[in-house]
Amino acid sequence: MRGKIFKSIWLALLSVLTLSFILITGLLYTHFTNEQLDQLRSETKLVAQSLAMDGKHYFDTLGETDFRITWITADGTILYDNEVDSSVMENHMEREEIRNALRNGYGESSRYSSTLLERQLYTAQRLPDGTVLRLSITQATIWNLLLHFLLPMAGILIAALLTSLFLAFNLSQRIVEPLNTLDLDHPLKNRDHTAYTEILPLLHRLDDQHKQLANDREELLKTSQIRQEFTANASHELKTPLHVISGYAELLESGMVTTEEARRLFAGKIRAESQRMSKLVGDIIDLSRLDSGGVGMPRELTDLHRIALNAVEALQSEAESAAVTVAVEGGPTLLYGVPLVLYSIIYNLCSNAINYSNKGGKVLVTVRDLPGKAQLTVSDQGIGIPSEDLDRIFERFYRVDKSHSKEVGGTGLGLSIVKHAAGIHNAEIQVRSELGKGSDFTVTFPK
Repeated sequence: MRGKIFKSIWLALLSVLTLSFILITGLLYTHFTNEQLDQLRSETKLVAQSLAMDGKHYFDTLGETDFRITWITADGTILYDNEVDSSVMENHMEREEIRNALRNGYGESSRYSSTLLERQLYTAQRLPDGTVLRLSITQATIWNLLLHFLLPMAGILIAALLTSLFLAFNLSQRIVEPLNTLDLDHPLKNRDHTAYTEILPLLHRLDDQHKQLANDREELLKTSQIRQEFTANASHELKTPLHVISGYAELLESGMVTTEEARRLFAGKIRAESQRMSKLVGDIIDLSRLDSGGVGMPRELTDLHRIALNAVEALQSEAESAAVTVAVEGGPTLLYGVPLVLYSIIYNLCSNAINYSNKGGKVLVTVRDLPGKAQLTVSDQGIGIPSEDLDRIFERFYRVDKSHSKEVGGTGLGLSIVKHAAGIHNAEIQVRSELGKGSDFTVTFPK
């Protein structure tokens, strides 16, 4: 960056110096040309007056001059020239300044010699007797001047280049230094003493990115910890039924179980533990799919009330075994969503309510069609949830009452599935619970 700034400043200074030199040289040359031309005009008038009064005798007293003086007849013949023998000079009738003087009384012209790198300025004035007086002066061209002044100009140019290099180096260093001293780890600390207010938006953006990175790092650590805990818990949950299955299978294999009733009992235990494992694996798979944010799950317009009726119907057997009544209230409620995922929300909430309800209790599923949203509420009259556990009930494998959980079974993933399933529908979950009186889970879906 510093190199680019240095080159830019140096080229800018060099361009300004070059342009200034060209403009100043041109202006000075034009000024001196005009001065010479004015002087030539004045001399022409003086010589014309003297020649009109004294005639040809004027040239007898004429000494050395800075001008070339030529006296010409009306037909272009040369009568006198102070530098060249007039007898050998050609007719000047075709010269521009002579023709203008004969026609208008006065004429001017200039001619350039590329060989001599010189320019001739001419002024001509018609005299009362019809003859023409012409004066001329030699003027060096701008290129001739540049050649004469090449050495001093080269010195000036070198000095200017060295100065521009020094200035460009110092300026680039002063420009870059405040940027090099920025504290990028704490961007807003530079806010009070930064030399460039223009970079304040960048500093704010860097600060926001630092905060975002810190949050992302914290989230990654939390996610890593959750995954480690999930792996440990899943391994533990799978080991328990595996040990039970393995133990009962060994007893059956060893022939220690002799009665048919005992064999049926052991086979029933093996089947129950196998179902528990199957349910746990299924919940883990569902949770993994939901962790991806529902990618690949097609959404469609569906009736939440109809899904609730299907889920409750599937749980009737479980409800009857627990001596719990399950009912659905409400009417058709349409929203865009993933039917299978919506089903899992209602199924897991109802299953959880049944498992933690007292015998003879009631679970009520209410579906409401509200302006701009659909609302699902699952209420039970069960044991309730302590207030200190409300913030953790959606964690994977978290159980409020571990001893009671062993009695009712379950995988400990139901509410975690509900949370993730609600998340991919941008739904909000609210929980209200009171110990000994039951719990209300309300899920609000935006239309």
